Amino acid sequence: MRRSHSGTANDRPVDASPPSPQNIQNQARPLSRNCPNLPKAMMKERTVRIFCKNNQQYYDIPAGSTLEDLYPLTNLDMPYGPVSAKVNNKVEGLHFVFFNNKDVEFLDITSASGLRTYTRSLFFVLYKAVSDLYPNSRLRIDTPVSNGYYCRLQIGHEVTEEDVGRLRLEMHRIVARKLPFHRVTCHTSEAIELFKREGRTNKVKLLESTGLLYTTYYTLDGLPDYYYGSLLTNTEQIYMFDIIKFADGILLRLPDPENPSQLRPMVPQPKMLEVFDDHHRWQNILGISTIGEFNEACAKGATNELINVSEALQEKKISAIADRIASDPRRRVILISGPSSSGKTTFSKRLSVQLMACGLWPMPISLDDYFVDRDKTPLDAQGEYDFENIEALNIPLLTQHINALLQGEEVELPRYNFQTGRSEKSGKRVRLENHQILLLEGIHALNPALTADIDDSCKFKIYASALTTILLDDHNYIPTTDNRLLRRIVRDYKYRGYSALDTIRRWKSVRQGEEKWIFPYQENADAMFNSALLFELAALRQQALNLLEQVPESEPEYSEAYRLRKFLQYLKPISTKGLPPTSLLREFLGGSTFKY
Repeated sequence: MRRSHSGTANDRPVDASPPSPQNIQNQARPLSRNCPNLPKAMMKERTVRIFCKNNQQYYDIPAGSTLEDLYPLTNLDMPYGPVSAKVNNKVEGLHFVFFNNKDVEFLDITSASGLRTYTRSLFFVLYKAVSDLYPNSRLRIDTPVSNGYYCRLQIGHEVTEEDVGRLRLEMHRIVARKLPFHRVTCHTSEAIELFKREGRTNKVKLLESTGLLYTTYYTLDGLPDYYYGSLLTNTEQIYMFDIIKFADGILLRLPDPENPSQLRPMVPQPKMLEVFDDHHRWQNILGISTIGEFNEACAKGATNELINVSEALQEKKISAIADRIASDPRRRVILISGPSSSGKTTFSKRLSVQLMACGLWPMPISLDDYFVDRDKTPLDAQGEYDFENIEALNIPLLTQHINALLQGEEVELPRYNFQTGRSEKSGKRVRLENHQILLLEGIHALNPALTADIDDSCKFKIYASALTTILLDDHNYIPTTDNRLLRRIVRDYKYRGYSALDTIRRWKSVRQGEEKWIFPYQENADAMFNSALLFELAALRQQALNLLEQVPESEPEYSEAYRLRKFLQYLKPISTKGLPPTSLLREFLGGSTFKY
């Protein structure tokens, strides 16, 4: 299936329920008339009925047909797809074979699931190129950064521009050869032996710890590899990519899902890369950088040690940030930002403790009390109040109060009445003493517009997020957004009464707000704090799994719930009894000594 390499993707989201099969019996179109290449024996076998959500049509096709066989019949216009599809709300590769009636929704790279399929396939092409050019080398898909993927290469020497050029050319050759990605299912023991012969220790440890009877892996021109999601069917479906020299490795660049005819724009993120590098160095010292190694360590009784060391490392980082703040008496306005479920609240409380240990007493200022009156709140594209817009805050009043406090004056803090939608006087009058500093936490804290009229020398900006550094294996990274989503699913159920379905349904909107108001300003930070803990996914596993299993298959969010469930099953659960009461993870699991 050759795709057009230009134009824009044409999604057709359909909210209507499928029409009754009885009402459209004459509309169903048999595949055999449109796919003459199918074996005649297959055409004579029983058919299955497929409902395509993209165009609201039914199709009668021979049992044993694949998604790739079905697509040409639909006449869908998808210039950048399909790359995968939802089958009964479960994402599958185009290798998927039909034996029963199903609902299908084809996906292209403008969807998150489709982009993941494209990305995994590109990882395999890169691995194939590295293996062909540099035998006995090692490729590690290390870090999502700068709108690409930072990859480490061990090829016997420092990576040069010449190496990058050779790899780029070889990847293009592999794509041009139109090589199929073969899908192989076998006993897990066979897959383990295969990867042992290949010297792929991290994959062996992962597969050994899953307890699964069967395993599915892929081959590309005879080279085997394992991925925990679907791949494309052929390298010719990869129409755009690039690699460039980056740090001591390379950066793999992909199409922009918002504009698939172009690569995602590069965004310099040296501070973010430094945070990832710091944690990877620490993990290498422990000898635990992948889930397989973590499962193995826990099986040997090292769980409590891993928890204690992880917590100690975080406390050490928080203490170091407090020391930096205390080292300069001009720093009296501490600004903390980060995306949803990054643990900002607990971080702020633990930072306050460390600042007090330095002789500084934080005075928290709630940005929620600085909202403008409801009638002045900006509206979003749907005409709803946009409370995430920075213009929803009364910045002039906030600036006036901060500057007055810094000059030793007394101010009366506002209180926002969310019932009436109006700002009121609180009656709370405060003055900043010599040993006190201001602490402001919120999504706009790092946005220069929030504190543009406050002396920069007074400010210290902190970005906090759960930057997952542990990998499934060398070629399967764990998205940091998955880490935060799992935290939020557990917390929303425990403290807000929301189901996993509710949380997943809201997540796209949350992510859009982060992309607009938080991520563009993260490199403005003076310090970055990684709130992810080495053991936390295993600690969240059981509670998250129980909630994800309650998402009905009939809901569109089921595909995301199923993907997260499948991922969590790679982890062996651990007890949370050993977590200290001040652990950042207690914000989501419960049992914290902090008041929220």
